[in-house]
Amino acid sequence: VLRWEDEKTQGLGYYGLAAAQRERFKRTLRRHAVLLSPILNVLGRFSTGALAKATFRVREVSGPRGTCSPESFERGFAYQARPEDVFVVTQMKCGTTWMQHLVYEIVRRGKGDLVETGTALYAVSPWLEASKSVSMDDAPLIGAERPSRVIKTHLPSQLCPDAPEAKYVYVARHPVSCFASCADFLHANMGRFAPGLDEIEQWFCSDELMWWGSWPAHVEGWWKRSGQDKNVLFVHFEDMKRDLAAIIRQVVSFLGMAPLTAEELESVVRKCSFHYMQQHGDAFEMGPPHILATEAKLFVKGTADRHRDVPETVRNRVLDWCSKEMQQRALPLEWLELDRAVPEGPGERARE
Repeated sequence: VLRWEDEKTQGLGYYGLAAAQRERFKRTLRRHAVLLSPILNVLGRFSTGALAKATFRVREVSGPRGTCSPESFERGFAYQARPEDVFVVTQMKCGTTWMQHLVYEIVRRGKGDLVETGTALYAVSPWLEASKSVSMDDAPLIGAERPSRVIKTHLPSQLCPDAPEAKYVYVARHPVSCFASCADFLHANMGRFAPGLDEIEQWFCSDELMWWGSWPAHVEGWWKRSGQDKNVLFVHFEDMKRDLAAIIRQVVSFLGMAPLTAEELESVVRKCSFHYMQQHGDAFEMGPPHILATEAKLFVKGTADRHRDVPETVRNRVLDWCSKEMQQRALPLEWLELDRAVPEGPGERARE
C-alpha cells in the first residue's frame, strides 16, 4: 500500500489530476487506512522519538523525511534561479500557501481559475526542495504581463538559489503562532505517531532539530537579505491579516507590475480570503495525501493570534527562548509582543 501510495503521488501523478480524480484517490487511501488501522494503532502506542526518526540533516540544515529527502534538498540547492522566478519563502507554517496563492492571483490580475478548473495550486506552483513536487520543467509560467514561475521554498537564505533578476517574497509570522500551527500540522500528518507537546517544544527551540532551521535563524537570514537586496520583499503574516489589500499593492509594485484596477484588487482580496481558501481547500493542499494523515482541516482558524492556543507555560518558554536568540541576532524584539502591530523595518520591506 505504501509503495502504491508513493508511486501515485510523485510529481503530477496526484496534483495533475482533476479535482474529482483527486477526491477518488483520497477515498481509496482512506479505505486502506481503515484496513491498516489495527496495525497502526499498535505501532503508534510503542512509538517514541517520532520527530528524530522523521528528520534528516544535510549541509547543517534539517528536513522532514518523506516530504523531502537529502537528495531533494540537494536538488533544490543546485537549482539555477531564473529571471522569471518568484520565490515564496517562509519558515514552515508561516503563511506559505496563502502567499503562493496571492502571488498566483496577482500575476493573473485576479483572474486565476484554480477552483473553476479543478486545478491544484501545487500543479502550477512547485515546491523547490520537496521529494514529490511538480518538476520545474512541468511548472508553467503564469500570467501575461509578467510571466512568472511561482516557487515555494522553506530554505534558509544562505542555501536558497540566488539570482539578482529573480524575486523573493518572505513571510514572517509570530513565533508562538508558528509553533501552534506546527503542532497542528504534526498531529494532522503523523497521526498516531505524532509527538507530544513537550517533544514539539524541544524540536522547535533547537537550531539542529527544527526543520529548515530555528525560527530566529531563519528570519534573521531573510531579514538581513531584505535590507541588502532590492529583489527581496519581507512582509509579516500579521500585516496580511490586518490589511491584505495593502500587502497586495506592495507585492504588485515589488513585481514591477502595473497597479491593479479596483475590480482586480477586489477579486484578489476575495480569492485570497480565509473563507474562500477554506471553502475550496482541495485546491490548496500542501502535500499529497498519505496513509498516516488525519482528516484535519488545512486552514484551522485563519487568525493572527494562534499563540493564544498554546498553554501559557509553553508559550512563555518559547517566547523566552526566542527573545534570547533574537537579542544575539539583533532582531527587533517588538516582533515578540503579542497582539501588537508589527513595525516596518528598513530596506525593501513591506511598506506603502
